Amino acid sequence: MAEELWSDGSDMECAAAAGGAAATDRVQAIDRETLRALSRRSDALGLRQLSFHALLIGTTAWLVFASRGRLWLVPAMLIHGIALDFLFCALHESVHRTAFASRRLNDTVAWVAGAMLILPPEFFRAFHFAHHRFTQDAACDPELARPPPSTLKGYLWHLSGIPNWTKRLTVTLRHAATGRAQESFVAEGKRQAIVREARILWAVYAAILAASLIFRSGAALIYWIVPAMLGQPFLRMYLMAEHAGCATNDDPYANTRTTYTNGFVRLLTWQMPFHVEHHAFPAVPFHALRQVNEQIRSRIEVSAPGYLAVHGELLRRMQTPRSLPPREVS
Repeated sequence: MAEELWSDGSDMECAAAAGGAAATDRVQAIDRETLRALSRRSDALGLRQLSFHALLIGTTAWLVFASRGRLWLVPAMLIHGIALDFLFCALHESVHRTAFASRRLNDTVAWVAGAMLILPPEFFRAFHFAHHRFTQDAACDPELARPPPSTLKGYLWHLSGIPNWTKRLTVTLRHAATGRAQESFVAEGKRQAIVREARILWAVYAAILAASLIFRSGAALIYWIVPAMLGQPFLRMYLMAEHAGCATNDDPYANTRTTYTNGFVRLLTWQMPFHVEHHAFPAVPFHALRQVNEQIRSRIEVSAPGYLAVHGELLRRMQTPRSLPPREVS
């Protein structure tokens, strides 16, 4: 049943499978025929979105190239890094296998995006399904495995992205080196696939390092590694807004936040600011989430007018005794 949530055959029953009575109520929020229509995947719409993201990365890479030796190199690398880091959204949608109608396209995009972010897709799929099934459950949601930042210092450390990069490196290296993937959310039948993908990933990284040394090239640093590190705080801010400070029950209308933002941010993030919509109906592809919002908007309990508003509220709560601190987001 778990795999069905992500498979090419998933529909509204699959979207409701993990949530019992609460899930049934979600389905009833949209009639079956409408939900079935909204759940249709599209290679054309997926490729259009992917083309935008690829063009953005290409344009920002050219900005980095044109800025070499100039004062604005670092700002150019920051902008490029934001474009790279938000490939997380392409990975996320492809792991759900809703980015495209084609399973092969979904899996290829997931692999490329995951390699850029040290987040291999089979492992992330297992992690992310557990997050969907147990959203905001401190005992079971793997995104809550580490204590959330409750002080300004902890908040800034989290936004730096360093904890994320450390986790990505240590987890994938452990899988590759030990040949074991023992995380509780990984099914027995998936452990060897996760080990194999980690080993392939690190073989690719080793080849890039070898080529960089042989040709004495800093291209990987300039166009990938340093920009990705610079852009990471923006991805962390975006991800924290999805659930930070929300309820700790199993109701997606209360434990998840939809953030109303501008069209460019929605395009960059593959429409994931409509996050209540995504958690309530995970089988619906990214391009239909705005239509889902039109159907369920009056039922959403947690929303915000923008990301600055979200983080302003989270920081205020940190300063208020007995307030709910923002949670850790992986």
